[in-house]
Amino acid sequence: MNTAALLPPAAAARRRKLLASWSRSGKLGLAVIAFWCLVALAAPFLPADALGEMSDAGVFQGMSVQHWLGTDYLGRDMLVRIVAGTPYTIGVALVATLIACAFGAVLGLLAAVAGGWLDQALSRFLDTLVSIPSKMLALVIVAGFGSSVPLLIAVAAVVYTPGSYRIIRSLAVNINAMDYITVARARGERRPYIMRREILPNILGPLLADMGLRFVYALRLLASLSFLGLGVQPPMADWGSLVRENLGALPMGGVSVLGPSLAIATLTIAITLVIDNLPGHTDADRETH
Repeated sequence: MNTAALLPPAAAARRRKLLASWSRSGKLGLAVIAFWCLVALAAPFLPADALGEMSDAGVFQGMSVQHWLGTDYLGRDMLVRIVAGTPYTIGVALVATLIACAFGAVLGLLAAVAGGWLDQALSRFLDTLVSIPSKMLALVIVAGFGSSVPLLIAVAAVVYTPGSYRIIRSLAVNINAMDYITVARARGERRPYIMRREILPNILGPLLADMGLRFVYALRLLASLSFLGLGVQPPMADWGSLVRENLGALPMGGVSVLGPSLAIATLTIAITLVIDNLPGHTDADRETH
């Protein structure tokens, strides 16, 4: 059955126009993201024996029929290790991004609509957080309170909420000056209605683009912390910790350190390609980290 025939003519036309506007690189990026999401969903179903099974081939072995990505520093299959680390890598970064963007959007909309002292107070406080280097702030918090998955999520959310706030507020301030917002206020609409029904739908495209960029930033931050030994702790593992564990393979030309590195690179590049094809995306969104 042709699903387009079930849509209203205008909706079907918009759908065809949207699909046609996507470049090949955008569709490729979407396919790569879908692949890693499927890997993350399939990872919990890996046999428990496969996660800790040590191969007879030895440590830091190259690619073979039995081990497509070689073995790690303990002789375990690297492909299995990368699959097992995918949920932690994507899950932690995704939850942190959603929290950061949700808080940033709510505070940005509230500051734009309310204005006055509330806008000034929120802007000055979050500008103070922006002035602190993100990695330094994350290192101080994690080193002081220890590393755990909830803390890593909280750290990444705190680090990237100010950037999301600045983007949303700048967009919402422009829309808040429009005539239809003035009409909504004249009708007696309250702030929550104006934020949710009048402003938010008109900034949804840039909001989604910014959310994708925040995910990339959070992924890089968490991978950096794991590489320094302050991220996801054993027996759990993410891609950053897999890179750190297998650095010993570099002198002998082993591929075990390349697998998780390529996984990080492919996912971040794919997200960037998809963002470039989103409606409402502008290069200015990249300026605020």
